[in-house]
Amino acid sequence: MEVNSSVDEFFLLGLTQNLLKEKVISVIFLFLYFGTLLANFLIVMAIRYSQILQSPMYFFLFYLSFADACFLTTTAPRLNVDSVSEKKAISFNECVTRIFAVHFFGCMEISVFVLMSFYHYVAICKALRYTAIISHTSCDVLVILAWVGSCIHSSAQIFLALRLPFCGPNVDHYFCDLQPLLKLACMDTSVIKLLIVSNSGAICMVSFIILFISYVVILFSLRNHSAEGRQKALSTCTSHFIVVVKFFGPCILIYTRPPTTFPVDKMVAVFYTIGTPLLNHYGMKK
Repeated sequence: MEVNSSVDEFFLLGLTQNLLKEKVISVIFLFLYFGTLLANFLIVMAIRYSQILQSPMYFFLFYLSFADACFLTTTAPRLNVDSVSEKKAISFNECVTRIFAVHFFGCMEISVFVLMSFYHYVAICKALRYTAIISHTSCDVLVILAWVGSCIHSSAQIFLALRLPFCGPNVDHYFCDLQPLLKLACMDTSVIKLLIVSNSGAICMVSFIILFISYVVILFSLRNHSAEGRQKALSTCTSHFIVVVKFFGPCILIYTRPPTTFPVDKMVAVFYTIGTPLLNHYGMKK
């Protein structure tokens, strides 16, 4: 496909134009990044090489940790480097690549959230049929479908980005995404904005509705369990749902509203690009 762009590189404006605040942000996010990356690496290695962590739940945790680490790596390192750099330039090709990576691993993370809610539903509500429904083969198939779906979603984002002609290089964000890039486009982007809402917005909203319904059904079914079983399941599901809300809340706010951008969008994006991978260790991995 021919790239229709008059701009060879972009300049990311970052979270703030204040130099002191940029340095503080760089230090904070550097510690958060390496701490979260190390935690995810340890989880992946523990599940990969442990003989007792081979249940379907840990199978999904493996991919959640992997998606967390990759999703965080698509944004945090660049933010740290730009915070201490005078020229925050990024080539057009790298920007497009990062759009693909952000949406690929973000969609993968959403898919794993849904798969884990499905696992909890079967384990709690369909306990007698658990072994028939949840098997290693079915888990493999579900994860493969998640990979394929994430690739299709990300490819759609790239297709839209490559069709845009740009009139300016300054991207008012700390990572490349379609919404801030649309502000630089030299064309009517109303149709593309609608496609973004129907693509990314629909994925966020539909997935959240599925997760919400599944947890409501799970909590409703706990009436038939023992007090100890209810307490354990309620604790797990509550912590998981809190993480889900903190991830999907900002995503829904960004991708499902009427297509436009606001200065606060950058801070909102921090919650799901950097905050959620960190919070997952206290929620989804509990």
